[in-house]
Amino acid sequence: MSDDTNVNYPGDEVSVKWDGRLCIHVGECGRADNELFVGGRKPWCEPRLVSVEEVVEVIERCPTGALVYRRADGESERAPVRNTVVVSNNGPLYLRGELEIEGAGDDMPGVRFRAALCRCGVSKNKPFCDNSHEGAGFVDRGAIGERGDGLEAPGGPLKVQPMKDGPVVISGNVEMVTGSGRVAWRGTKAALCRCGASDNKPFCDGSHRGAGFTSD
Repeated sequence: MSDDTNVNYPGDEVSVKWDGRLCIHVGECGRADNELFVGGRKPWCEPRLVSVEEVVEVIERCPTGALVYRRADGESERAPVRNTVVVSNNGPLYLRGELEIEGAGDDMPGVRFRAALCRCGVSKNKPFCDNSHEGAGFVDRGAIGERGDGLEAPGGPLKVQPMKDGPVVISGNVEMVTGSGRVAWRGTKAALCRCGASDNKPFCDGSHRGAGFTSD
C-alpha cells in the first residue's frame, strides 16, 4: 500500500520503498548513473531496469534512511563496519552505523542504518531533519575542535537518545567527521546540540535552556 509519504516500487528481484517523512532531497538517488531513478518519469523508481546490485548500491547511498530495499532472496542491508556522525556544512547530523534511535518505529526501517538528525532546532519532524535549516538561516560549517577519548572498536550498537527539550545523546563506538571530511573525534558517548544555539557545536553546552528549545 502507498500514500503520499510512503510509496512502494515493486520489482521482480528487489523492491524499493520511499518514505517522504525522512527525505530531504539530497539527490544521491537521482544523480546515480543508471535508470533506477529518473525525474519526471512515472514511476520515478523502476527496480526492474537495473541489477539487484545496482539497486542496493544506490539505495544505501541515501543518507537519511528515506529509501530502503527488499530483496526477494531475503538478503537485507547490514550495518557498516564503522559508526559515523558527519557534521554537515550548515545542515544536519548524518549518522551511519548500527543505529538504535529512540522513538523510531518499525515503520522507519531505513533509520536502523542511516539517518539525518536536525541540529538547527526548528525541524517539524524532530529528531529528524526536514530541511528547515535552509529557511532558518542556520550557519555552522561543521568544524570539530575536540578529539574525544578514543575507541577500542569501530562498530557495534550506537544508541541515539533525543533528550526532552535538550540534546541528542549518542552512546557507543563512534567517529565524528567534520563538514570538510576530516575524522576529528573518536569516543563512546557525546551530547550533541540540536537547538542550534550552542557555542561549542556540534556538542551541547546547555544553551537550549536559555534558547527555549522544545523538542515537540
